[in-house]
Amino acid sequence: MLTTQYSAWFIPLCLLVGAGYAALQYSAKAPWSRNLNYALAALRFAVVSFLCYLLLGPFIKTTTTHTEQPTIVLAVDNSQSVELFTPKNVLSQATAGLARLAETLRSKGFNVETRTLTPTPGRPARLDSLRFGAPTTDLDRLLSGTREAYDGRNLAGVVLLSDGLVNQGRSPAYSEYSFPIYSVAVGDTVPKKDLRLTGLIYNRVAFSGNRFPVEAEIGFEGFAGGAATVELREGNRVLDRRRVALPAGRRRVKATFQITAPAPGKRRYEVRVVPQPGEFTELNNARTAFIEIVKGKLRVLLAGAAPHPDLKALRAAILANNNFDLTLALPGVAPLRAGADFDVAILHQIPAQGGLGNEILAQVKARRTPALYIIGAQSDLAAYNQLGTGLTIQPRGAQTDEVTPLPNPGFARFATDEESARRFAAYPPAPVPFGDLRLGAGAEAALWQRVGRVATQKPLLVFGGTTDRRQATLLTDGSWQWRLQEAVEHDDKPEAYDRLIIRTLQLLTQNANKKRLDVYPTQESFGTQDDVTLGAETYNAVFERIYNQKIDLTLTDDKQQTRRFTFANPEDGSPLHLGPLPAGLYRYQARATLGGQAQQDAGELVVQSQPLEALESRADHNLLAQLSRRSGSRLYYPAQFDQLAQDIQKANYKPVITAEEDLKDLINLKWIFFVILAFLTAEWATRKYSGSV
Repeated sequence: MLTTQYSAWFIPLCLLVGAGYAALQYSAKAPWSRNLNYALAALRFAVVSFLCYLLLGPFIKTTTTHTEQPTIVLAVDNSQSVELFTPKNVLSQATAGLARLAETLRSKGFNVETRTLTPTPGRPARLDSLRFGAPTTDLDRLLSGTREAYDGRNLAGVVLLSDGLVNQGRSPAYSEYSFPIYSVAVGDTVPKKDLRLTGLIYNRVAFSGNRFPVEAEIGFEGFAGGAATVELREGNRVLDRRRVALPAGRRRVKATFQITAPAPGKRRYEVRVVPQPGEFTELNNARTAFIEIVKGKLRVLLAGAAPHPDLKALRAAILANNNFDLTLALPGVAPLRAGADFDVAILHQIPAQGGLGNEILAQVKARRTPALYIIGAQSDLAAYNQLGTGLTIQPRGAQTDEVTPLPNPGFARFATDEESARRFAAYPPAPVPFGDLRLGAGAEAALWQRVGRVATQKPLLVFGGTTDRRQATLLTDGSWQWRLQEAVEHDDKPEAYDRLIIRTLQLLTQNANKKRLDVYPTQESFGTQDDVTLGAETYNAVFERIYNQKIDLTLTDDKQQTRRFTFANPEDGSPLHLGPLPAGLYRYQARATLGGQAQQDAGELVVQSQPLEALESRADHNLLAQLSRRSGSRLYYPAQFDQLAQDIQKANYKPVITAEEDLKDLINLKWIFFVILAFLTAEWATRKYSGSV
C-alpha cells in the first residue's frame, strides 16, 4: 500500500502544481499538432505532479503473514543405561512407537523434531539412527537446551523418552520448563542382583615412601548376608585383597587399602570387586585411581636473628600445609645443627647488625639455597645490598613508613584472588624502611606498598636473584600483625596470609631451569567423554613469550600405541584439542624449533573411565511422573504411544500466525528515477523532432 506521512489533502495540491506547470508550458501556440500538444502537456503534468508527490516522502507498506504449525520435540535420553537396563523388547517397542508417533503427528499438521543427549552440530537427530551410547545423563541440559532452542517459536510440547536416571548436571526436578512434558518411561524399576563399586576415595598426590589410603565403597543388591572379595591392582599385579562382609539390612560397605608410595611419577591403580555368579553386569565392578607420587616434603629453614612474633606467624603458616617440613634456627637459642639439609630458607632480619646469624647466612649462600629475606629494625642493610637479591635499599636515617600490602596486577607468576586482595586491604599498617628502593634487572614486585589509602609504586615483596638461585625480600617485620588481624576477623582462618607465604616458598623452589617450550594438560585429569586439551607456551632466548610456533607432539598410551599431532600456539591461548581418548595414562613428547634451536618437553596426562551409566540400574520413573505432572501432563509407557498421540491431538494446539510489516521509501526505488528520466527524454525528443527551437 502506497501512503505518506502527510495529509492526503496535499495530493490535489501536487496535481494542481503539475497542471499549472503544464498549462504554462503548452498554452501558447506550437508548431506541432493540437493532439501532440495535449500529449506533451499530459506528459509534463505527470512528471511535475509526481515530483511534487515525492516531496511528501511517500513509502510503500507491505504486510506478509506467516503460519507456524505447532512443534512437538521428541527428546530422547540416548544414554547407555537405557540400553543396558531396559529389556530389549521394551526398548524396541519404544523406538518403534516414537517413529509411529512422529508419523501420526506430522499427518495432523505438527512439526516433529528430535533431540538427544549427544547432539551433532549442524545436523538434526534422526529417529532411524538412534544410538544409546551417551556416557552420562543430563536431563536438565536436554530440556533447558530445548527451551532455549525453541524460544519464540510455537513449541507445543516435549515427549521425553527416558529411564529417569540422572548422573550429571542439576536434577530436572529443580528446574522450571515452560512447555508440557509427555514422559515415556523405559528402563526397569526391579532391582538387579548386582555388586558394584560405587565410590573410590583417595588423595591425588602422595609423597614417595609414605603410606596412603585408598577407600572403596561397594554397593550390593541381592547378595546380603554373603561376602565379596575386593582387589587392589597395579597392572596385572594384585597388591592387596580384602574379604568384605555384606550384612543384611545395608546396601553399601567400605574397604580400605594402605599403599606405600613408590618412586615419583604418576601411578595407575585399579580397585575391583571380584564378580560373583548371578551378577546382572560386571561393568560396574572396577574403578581406576590415578595418583601422582611426588618427592618428599619440601624442607624449609626458618632462621631469625632474634626471637620475634614474625617467626611464630611464619611457622604457623608453613605448618598449616602438610607438604612442608620446618626447621627453626635462632643463634644462641636453637642453633642450626651441622649437616641440616633444606630446600628453601627464610632469613628473618639476617644479615643482622652485629653479625648475628652470619653462620646461618653462610650456609645458605654456600648451598646456593633459595631464600626469602625479611627486613626489620635489626637488619644490616649494607650487608643485604651485597646479596644480589635484585633490590637495593638506601635508607634515610631510621625513619619508617607504615604500609599495607597492595597486589601488583602486573605480577603474573602467581595470581592474587579478589578475596585475598580485600583481606590485604584490611591489614593493619606495618613498618618498612623509608628511603630509596631500587629494583635491579630481572627483579619484580609482587606486592606494592599502600600508604594510608594512597597506592604507591614502592615494592613491598620482591622476587629477584639469578636463575640458579632465586631470592625474595619482604620489607617489613610486622607481618605477624597481618596474620593475627586476619585470624581474628575470619574465624581463626588467616588463609590469605598463609597462602601468600606458601606461594612465595613454592615460587622460590620452582625449577630454576625455565623451559623455552612448555606443554601441559589443561586439567589434572580428563574423563573419557571429555575433549582432552593441551596448552603450550614458547619463549625466545631472553624468555619473552612468542606465539604461532610449530609444535610436533607425540602421544603414547600404555599399550605403546602412538598418535602424532602438529599444531601452533596462537596468541589467544587456544589449546590443542585431542578429542576424547580411551581411559589410561598417556605420555607425550613435544618438539619445536625456537630461534633455530631445538627444544623439547615431555609429560603425562590421565584419562579416567567413569562408568556412571552402570552404577545405578533401577529406573527412576517417579522423577518422570513428577516432571509431567508439574507441566500438566502425565506419564506414559511404551505400550501407550497411541494414547499419547490422541492426548496431544486433544490438547488442540493451534498454529501461530504472525504478520511482518515492511516499510520502503518510494524515493529509494531506482526504477522510479529511470521512468521519470524516460518521460522527460521522450518529451524533449518529441519537441525537437517537431520543430521546437
